[in-house]
Amino acid sequence: MPRPTPSTPHIHIFFLSYIPCLVFLCLLSNAAESQIQDQEQQVLLKLRQSWRDPSSLDHWVASNSSSHCTWPEITCQEGSISELNLVNLNINYSIPPFICDLKSLTKLDISYNNIPGGFPTVLYNCSKLVYLDLSQNYFEGPIPSDINRMANLQVLILAANSFSFNVPASVARLRRLRILHLYQSEYNGTYPEEIFGLSNLEELSLGYNDKFVPSQLPQNFTALKKLRFFSMPQTNLYGGIPETISDMEALEYLDLGINPLTGEIPGSIFALRNLSELYVYETDVSGSIPQKVSAANLSVIDLSANNLTENIPEVFGKLKNLYSLNLQSNQLSGGIPEGIGRLPALSDVRLSNNNLSGTIPPDFGKFSPLRRFEVAFNSLTGGLPEQLCHGGTLFGLAVMDNNLGGELPKSLGNCSTLSVAMLNNNGFTGNVPGGLWMSRNLTALILSGNGLTGELPEELSPNLTRIEMSNNKFFGKIPSTVSSWRNLVVFDASNNLLSGTIPTELTKLPSLVALLLGQNELSGNLPTAIVSWNSLNTLNLSHNKLSGPIPSKIGLLPVLTRLDLSENQLSGLIPPEIGQLNLNLLNLSSNRLSGRIPNELENAVYNTSFLNNPGLCAANSFMRLNVCNSQSRRWSKSSPTNLALIVLLAIAVTIFVSMAAIFTIRAFRKKRDEFDLTPKQTLFQSSNFSESNVLSGLKEHVVIRICGSGKVHNIIENRSGDAVVVKGISN
Repeated sequence: MPRPTPSTPHIHIFFLSYIPCLVFLCLLSNAAESQIQDQEQQVLLKLRQSWRDPSSLDHWVASNSSSHCTWPEITCQEGSISELNLVNLNINYSIPPFICDLKSLTKLDISYNNIPGGFPTVLYNCSKLVYLDLSQNYFEGPIPSDINRMANLQVLILAANSFSFNVPASVARLRRLRILHLYQSEYNGTYPEEIFGLSNLEELSLGYNDKFVPSQLPQNFTALKKLRFFSMPQTNLYGGIPETISDMEALEYLDLGINPLTGEIPGSIFALRNLSELYVYETDVSGSIPQKVSAANLSVIDLSANNLTENIPEVFGKLKNLYSLNLQSNQLSGGIPEGIGRLPALSDVRLSNNNLSGTIPPDFGKFSPLRRFEVAFNSLTGGLPEQLCHGGTLFGLAVMDNNLGGELPKSLGNCSTLSVAMLNNNGFTGNVPGGLWMSRNLTALILSGNGLTGELPEELSPNLTRIEMSNNKFFGKIPSTVSSWRNLVVFDASNNLLSGTIPTELTKLPSLVALLLGQNELSGNLPTAIVSWNSLNTLNLSHNKLSGPIPSKIGLLPVLTRLDLSENQLSGLIPPEIGQLNLNLLNLSSNRLSGRIPNELENAVYNTSFLNNPGLCAANSFMRLNVCNSQSRRWSKSSPTNLALIVLLAIAVTIFVSMAAIFTIRAFRKKRDEFDLTPKQTLFQSSNFSESNVLSGLKEHVVIRICGSGKVHNIIENRSGDAVVVKGISN
């Protein structure tokens, strides 16, 4: 049995004496921590006061029941504030120097506010600051040349401000930087190439600074072995993309768009095995797209708006992670690889404005949730894939200006997510799928330039603002339920086979800006009541069979600038209200209008606006119309009732004057015949005979005929030998 050691009692005594010390130290520690927290809370309350108590910080109130470390903008470590996340709090005033009284502050994010002034050098005193985000504010002026005093910074985000001049070389002396974002400012000088020597950089974003002095990519930029994110769009980069870019093995995101880069896209870009997103758009690069791709992680390829030629690489159809492919606005030719239509993640396809031919692979939409499908302005043939909306996510469809044909897929009628469908200028035939008109999210339906048929629907999607269906074969009447198309802004159904009258209900669309119904078979009178066309800017009803007068209410439309009612059978006067419109285009030609045109329209701008209306006249001859006489002018200013009275009065006066003249002439002739027996000569054509020739030749031997009213003589003039037959008429 072991015996107790002799030292055991001494150990007990030691612990008994140590316990009070521990308690004392704990009390001291708690007191110190409480004091620090009180001081920090006072700093926060003082901050709020210096920023004029924004409502976003109303909860910053001193309280004994809760610590400021529980406030959502505050992060504490070991009882002391380590992070301030003051994002989007509507702060409108500068950063005060006492913010650095928060001695443990390592992160300050004050982005998305309205803070003015220069770079806040007061932050130099925040000695432990590692993370600084001042983006999306109103800071201006230069970045200080001594910014390297913030030596511990690892993250510096100054983007979306108004900083200007050069990016100072001192930025490159912040050797611990991992993230540097200087995009979207007002720099009008250069950036130091030494930045590309910051070996710890993982993110570098200098983009959208179009006032940078033009430069090439520095030779040493590929030395950034840890760089994952590299963004320099719109920075005036020129020259080529070097093959050595493949040395940047960690690169996941590369954006060099909107720069005057030239040469070809190096194949080494597609050898970056970690590359996920590639943006080289709106540049001057040319040649073909590299056909070998080992960057299997690619999810976004944007090579749009370049001068790329030849085929779309077949290998793109093997990129299982690809969800966005944008090759639009190039000079690519050939067909669309079949494999691209079977990619499981594909959501966004943009291949418009190329020279692509062949059919659209039928599997598009079948294996992936397509959201955007654009292949417009190519030479594609065949029909649309039946299952474009199979995933129930299709938002935008643009296939205009191809050689596509056949009927529209019935599945489009069940595509409730579709917002925009642009199918114009193809050869589609048959009816529009019924459900498409009513697709609840549809805002624009463009069907012009096809061979589609059918009648207009009774109802439309409540969100539909634009219908363009011109140059098709739609027929039937405009439904009276058209008044339910409340949000329609543009309705273009010109050059179809629509018939019947224009219903008054069509004038009840308050948002309508453009109404184009020309070249149809519409007939009858125009609606005299216009209910709510207060937004109407363009009205074209030309080339129909409309009749009756032009409603004066058209002249009261407040913003109408284009009016075309030509090639109809409209009659009557042009309402004077039309002259009050500020029209950029007016065409009333080829109707049956009459009377004088309104004074305001007697302008050379409108000299071809009234052609082929024989009943119209103008006061000025340059209007290419008949010039109105005074009577026409009076008539044009008179009401129909007054005109009728004037006409009746004029007829009565004319009859009276005519009868008086007849009686006067008869009385005069009778009196004259009694006293004047001198022969009178009446010529029915030009002649060399004078009265004396005729009178001297009236001999009995030249009488050739005797009739009831007198003798007929054949007289020959001696000098010329001309002959004339003369009939003497006795009184």
